[in-house]
Amino acid sequence: MTEIPVRKNERIDDLQNGFFIIQDPAKFCFGMDAVLLSGFASVNKGERVLDLGTGTGIIPVLLSSRTEGEHFTGIEIQEDCAEMAERSVRLNQLEDRVTIIPGDLKNTAELFAPGSFEVVTSNPPYMIGNHGLENRDMPKAIARHEICCSLEDVIKSAAYVLSNKGRFYMVHRPFRLVEIFGVLRKYRLEPKRMQLVYPYADREPNMVLIEARKEGNPYLRVDKPLIVYERPGVYTKSVLEYYHDDELSGENKK
Repeated sequence: MTEIPVRKNERIDDLQNGFFIIQDPAKFCFGMDAVLLSGFASVNKGERVLDLGTGTGIIPVLLSSRTEGEHFTGIEIQEDCAEMAERSVRLNQLEDRVTIIPGDLKNTAELFAPGSFEVVTSNPPYMIGNHGLENRDMPKAIARHEICCSLEDVIKSAAYVLSNKGRFYMVHRPFRLVEIFGVLRKYRLEPKRMQLVYPYADREPNMVLIEARKEGNPYLRVDKPLIVYERPGVYTKSVLEYYHDDELSGENKK
């Protein structure tokens, strides 16, 4: 492991797959939603990937570890978070495959040419405005609430940078599904696959994983539900088949 400076309050987490991530618990740490999205997203050999609002850089790092994508780019509006993510890239010696850009995803037209990526991923803020806003700490608030970008900003940016028939993968909250599908179609991103994630079998779903295709034909496949826990602290067999137990131990961001 390359020696990389770690700032005060930061820690280095072992992803249990040969890779590591630098995190600052005082700001925010990646959650299960990011890990599930990295497993849900499909990246083929030679494809270019953009992660909108990359935070710690966890999604580009995980995708680079499990796919043969050519290159992974993460854009993050908070400069200190982007700098921390860039150190994680160097820590894992991924400089040739992963690039972190400090910047606003709403400015993708200034940063990238149209159709520059075959795949776009995003784990965007879930909550609208001040709804449910309890923690006024700005880094965490930005990660959870639509302060710096809206759902439409994310989808509009994804549509701009995606090549024809390119794929957009997003994790979000089920209560916004109607809105999500409406905005996706507004920007000619056709919902093609969806999976609801339930914390327990007898609870309501609290996450939804979505794949949309640019200029795709109307046809939505709904995957079987993913149940996370058999009981408190014990993951289901379905989760353990796809995600290493220790990879899911990060703090929930959302």
